[in-house]
Amino acid sequence: MNALTQLHGNVLTPQGWTHGSMVFDQRIRSIDGRPLRQQPRVIDEGDYILPGFIDLHVHGGGGRDVMEGGDAVQVLSRLHARHGTTSLLATTMTAPLEELEVALKAIRASTDKRLPGHARVLGVHLEGPYINPGKLGAQPDFAIAASLEQVDYLDGLAPIKLITIAPEVDGHLKLVCKLAHRGMKVQIGHTAGSYDDGVAALAHGASGFTHLFNAMSGFHHRAPGMVGAALAHAQYAELIPDLLHVHPGAIRAALRSIPRLFCVTDSTAAAGMPDGDYALGRQVVHKCAGGVRLDDGTLAGSVLTMDQALRNLIALGMDVAEASLRTSTYAADYLGLADRGRLATGHYADVVVLDRQFALKAVYVEGEEIDLADA
Repeated sequence: MNALTQLHGNVLTPQGWTHGSMVFDQRIRSIDGRPLRQQPRVIDEGDYILPGFIDLHVHGGGGRDVMEGGDAVQVLSRLHARHGTTSLLATTMTAPLEELEVALKAIRASTDKRLPGHARVLGVHLEGPYINPGKLGAQPDFAIAASLEQVDYLDGLAPIKLITIAPEVDGHLKLVCKLAHRGMKVQIGHTAGSYDDGVAALAHGASGFTHLFNAMSGFHHRAPGMVGAALAHAQYAELIPDLLHVHPGAIRAALRSIPRLFCVTDSTAAAGMPDGDYALGRQVVHKCAGGVRLDDGTLAGSVLTMDQALRNLIALGMDVAEASLRTSTYAADYLGLADRGRLATGHYADVVVLDRQFALKAVYVEGEEIDLADA
């Protein structure tokens, strides 16, 4: 059991802000102090103490890519922990079966055991190969139609918590229904489908949208597309708030429309690294000017980290409490994680501490303090 740690400051609890202290080992033992009626002000001394960030779309970081296998997931989970991500889903690329096998077997080692200094790897986000070949985005051209047998096989290699599917592909609607009944979260993404295709997928059990706005049919007032289906009907959707993938105005529109919109990084091996060339699955991508692109200029994931995602939301005018919901709590709720994503007695001590300028000061994963050197 971890030794008891005590933090003092402005603690964000499910009931609101408490100016006081929190005591924890692996789990939170107590939160005591003076309730605040609103966001802490200048007169409320102390840091912001928030739930650790939860990122459900992570391809890489620290120079390594999930699809490499080996210790790549360990490297990226260490990098993202130093930026406040306490739990994540290792995310694959569209690839031939044998390459997915390599990646998933390596992910399994990280889901089975969290190493000291690393974020908790909750499982897999299988982003492809069950997508529309006409909406690859930065995915390699290995899209195929899905089968329940193949999904079951891959799930046996490493636990698939979330799967991205293009619902308009023949046979996919029935598969969405079957996977949803098994408890797997099915997201609509990399899709050329219509508004009606999106509504049908939600009716069949799809529960969210992969990187909203990106790699999906756009909105027009006479052809609302998949974006329209999300804005009109979704409860949950992920969005990349690096301010490159989605214009701030579109982010604001999504925030008004989708109650539990949550943030992801879609980060690549280039996250936390200098400008240069990096792997994204089979492809070489180029980091320059704060973004990652293919040779043709297509955005290819991001270099975003979740601490910067929070700061970007705040810069758009969001208060700290709501920004925390959208970088932690809603993602936990979406995956059904009852003991993460909130600072409450009995929950895992997944914690980030920010100063009054929202710079990261400390991170705890299940009570373990993370060394932030080189973050």
